[in-house]
Order: sequence, then C-alpha cells, then structure tokens
Amino acid sequence: MISDKEIFETMGMVSSQHLDVRCITMGISLFDCITDDADKTATRVYDKITSYAKDLVAVGEKIATMYGVPVVNKRVSVTPASLVGAASGGYQKIALAMDKAAAETGIDFIGGYTALVQKGATSKEEAFLETIPEALALTKKVCSSVNVASSRAGINMDAVRKMGEIVKKAAYLTRNEDSIGCAKLVVFANAVEDNPFMAGAFHGTGEADKVINVGVSGPGVVKSALEKVDGDLTAVAETVKKTAFKVTRVGQLVAKTAAEMLGAEFGIVDLSLAPTPAIGDSVGRILEEMGLERVGACGTTAALALLNDAVKKGGIMASSHVGGLSGAFIPVSEDIGMIEAASMGALSIEKLEAMTAVCSVGIDMVAIPGDTPAEVVSALIADEAAIGVVNHKTTAVRVIPVYGKTVGDDVSFGGLLGRAPIMRISGYSPEKFIKRGGRIPAPLSSNKN
Repeated sequence: MISDKEIFETMGMVSSQHLDVRCITMGISLFDCITDDADKTATRVYDKITSYAKDLVAVGEKIATMYGVPVVNKRVSVTPASLVGAASGGYQKIALAMDKAAAETGIDFIGGYTALVQKGATSKEEAFLETIPEALALTKKVCSSVNVASSRAGINMDAVRKMGEIVKKAAYLTRNEDSIGCAKLVVFANAVEDNPFMAGAFHGTGEADKVINVGVSGPGVVKSALEKVDGDLTAVAETVKKTAFKVTRVGQLVAKTAAEMLGAEFGIVDLSLAPTPAIGDSVGRILEEMGLERVGACGTTAALALLNDAVKKGGIMASSHVGGLSGAFIPVSEDIGMIEAASMGALSIEKLEAMTAVCSVGIDMVAIPGDTPAEVVSALIADEAAIGVVNHKTTAVRVIPVYGKTVGDDVSFGGLLGRAPIMRISGYSPEKFIKRGGRIPAPLSSNKN
C-alpha cells in the first residue's frame, strides 16, 4: 500500500527535482529479417520495426499521464546490423530503413547499427565498419556502436585503430553540423546487450523477440536529498541508497506497465543517474554537494565511487531485474556541472579518465579539437578500453573532434546532447603504438573457468 506521504514525495520529485523516466526502449530482434537480398532485408527491417513499435510513443505518453512521471525519450534498439546485413551486404540500406522506421513511429532514436569485434573481425564486419560514417551522416536518428574489447578477449587493437579513423571521418562528413555524427557513435569495452540508453543501445543475441528496457534518472532528486544531510560520508551513502531505491521503484512500475501494454517481455531497469543540461539535473552538482568545490578537484574520483556504489545498492534492492549500465553517467556536454567545470579548467580529460574507473560508461560526449589526429583518438579509445578490461566493467568513448574548432571554442548540439567546451587533449603522438596493431591480451583475472 502506497502512503499519502510517499505519493506527495514522488510528486515533489517530479515537479521540482527533475525526476523522470529517461527512456523506454523497445528491443527488437531482426534475425527473421535476414535474406541474401539487400532490398528485401531492408524492407523486412522497416516492416518489423514499424509493426512492433507503432504504439511505443503513444504508450509512453499514456504512462506519463497515468503516473504523473515524465517519459522523456521513446527509443528502439535492434539486433546488430553487422549480423543482419552480413548475408546481403546491404548495410547502408538497413541504416536508411532503420531511420525511416524511426521517423514513421515517432521515436527519438534507434540503436543497433552495431558490430561486435572484440577479438577479431570477419571480412563482412570490416566492410560494415567502413559504412558507419556515411550511415551516420545520411540519417537523423540512427545510432551506432562498436565493441572493440572485453575482459575475456582482451583489446582488438586493429579495431581500435580503425575506430579512430572512423570517428574522424564521421566528424568530417557532419562538419556542417558541428560534427554531430560522432555524438551518435560509441566505442565500447564489455558492451552489454540490454542497455536502454543511446547511443550505445543494441538488442543482444541472447534476448527475446520483443523486450522493454527502461532507463530511470534522478540526479536532481539525489542532490535535493543530500542538501538535508549534515552527517559523515556514511550518512551520505545511506541517503543515496534510499533515494535510488525510490527512483528505481518508479522505473520498475513504468517498465512492467509498458511491457504489458505493448505485449513485450519486461527486460531490465537501468538505474543510471543520467544528467541533462537543465539546471538542477546534474551528477556534477551531486559531487559538489558532497563537499567538492568543483568537479575535477582532488577527491572527485572517491566521491564518484561512493555515489556509484550507493546508487547500485539502492537500485538492486528495489528491483530483481536491474541491468543495462546502472550507475552514474558523466557525459560532459549533457551535465551543467561538468560543462562549467570543463570550461573553467577544473575538469580535464585525464581526470575524466580516472573517474571512469569507478562509474558507468566512460569518456562521454567530450568535444576535442577538430584537427586531433586519428591515432590520438584511437589511443584514447585504447586507454578507456584498458580500464574496462582490467576492471571487468563496461567502458566507452563517445568523443567528438569538432571540425574547425579548437581549445577555447564552444559547441552546441542542442536538446539532451547539450553544449560543450572544446577540451585540451595531449598532443604527444601515440602513432607508433597504434600502428603496431594486434591484440592486447586479456588480463590473468579473466581466466576463471
């Protein structure tokens, strides 16, 4: 039985603390769309997505009205396109079909223009990788991801080298839009199959035919709760846990309801704290509320570790089906606290890299000079992959070399993608290291059989 106090508390979270369901994501298997004819495969992809997701937006809006909790984004993720298109080779036609289906259904984004090459790539997957920049330039809502490393396989440095080149090409092809194509491209280590967040969502091969995954968010709720805490860091952790529990319960209610209304399986609730550029909706501000003068100060990594751990503990108690990434996101351009800290020089890429060792994802929505060499981008990907592989966690890079921009400039992507200062990145060359290629072996801790 929900008490009046809990009802009013949740209403307050929504009205003044930016509590929302960040996304309802429908995962759709496309294995039955595979043919050896590119046009036929693309048609089947379009037909299945539009059939399954035709009511997704309407259901999301209905649930928001039913429970009084905003549902910000409605999204679809699909089986990795590198697998779906391997028989026909019509990868770009699949991308266009995905984008057309997204427009038809009214969803915000569609993820799954994806390849999994953590140990090696087939000739088909190598051909697929080459299509990513143009696919992102030709579409509006298609998101792409590539998994280049895992704790069991190590790091595929040939794929890492290639992805640096692909990021640079995507930046060039979308140069008239501040290289926004790169904002729709994520390079992973240990990618998960049930992530509801973009740009990295894809529908894993071990998933059911149609699944609902929900991402909840509540940085403003957590910060508001911490404003009332005068105790030590143990009290801070307890407060975050209790708050994460409440937020996750909202997400589970929405996920179960959406699954029932859409005739889908209930997958997971991802309890990540995902910020927005809005005032009061910042993970950075939570860390500052703990006692840091600015995000990036010494102590930031420790504070973030506390926050991430407490969020997970509270969320896992609230739902038996927690998955996705689940933790605290630190995308620079999407978090007003991070934006301000980066703009004033308090937050550097090196500090961000340290922070990613203890939180969700990685170097996320970071804008760098447009003339950054491809091998430097590759090396940044390799560094982040190493953190993920050694620590057995998901890490990623979504970096944007903004064409024509340099350190001191600012770039605006709009909407949830926000704005970002162009951050300084080391100019010392890793070219010889990247060109060696091959594989960085998996750590000894991976041998658990």
